[in-house]
Amino acid sequence: MTAETPVEETEDTVGDPGRVLVVVDVQRDFCEGGSLAVAGGRAVAAGISALLAGPHGYAAVVATRDHHIDPGSHFSSEPDFVSSWPRHCEVGTPGVELVDELTFRSFDAVFDKGEYAAAYSGFEGRSAAGEDLAGWLRSRGHRAVDVCGIATDHCVRATALDAAAAGFVTTVLLDLTAAVSAERAAETLLELAAAGVAVEDRSTTEAS
Repeated sequence: MTAETPVEETEDTVGDPGRVLVVVDVQRDFCEGGSLAVAGGRAVAAGISALLAGPHGYAAVVATRDHHIDPGSHFSSEPDFVSSWPRHCEVGTPGVELVDELTFRSFDAVFDKGEYAAAYSGFEGRSAAGEDLAGWLRSRGHRAVDVCGIATDHCVRATALDAAAAGFVTTVLLDLTAAVSAERAAETLLELAAAGVAVEDRSTTEAS
């Protein structure tokens, strides 16, 4: 077991009603070399770091993390990779840490989720101060979110759908996500569109 590295949080006190970037679960276990690796995870982390390396225009940047202690049937020795999974992102292990390629660490808040039950959406998490994501956003006057991270078809999907359901103007930055399953990712895009979530793919825009 290793001591968990604290993630820097900076308090957003301005109350800017602008857009917030939500960085979902860019953790070592979800990237190449981790226990539940998603292909392209490290590249996504690097891309997010590049986006945030200079002036980025976001009113705030927050992160979410899987933060498992004993999530019950969410872990399985014979996972179905739908509702059960190999052990991952366990508190006290290196895999719970944000991956090294995510060099940006000045998050305004970090929302940990899934200690004792499965939790896919960042809106199920809590900050170090005990706030949930929806309450944190509303209390600061933020009304729009961009969502990126891992994985497109699981935690990014759930976070974006919950953001839209909570009334936030929501966009998924598709080129800054990585999916477990290409087939499920395609289904996810249809589901997001039906929920009123915008999808932006800058790699397609830049190539055209």
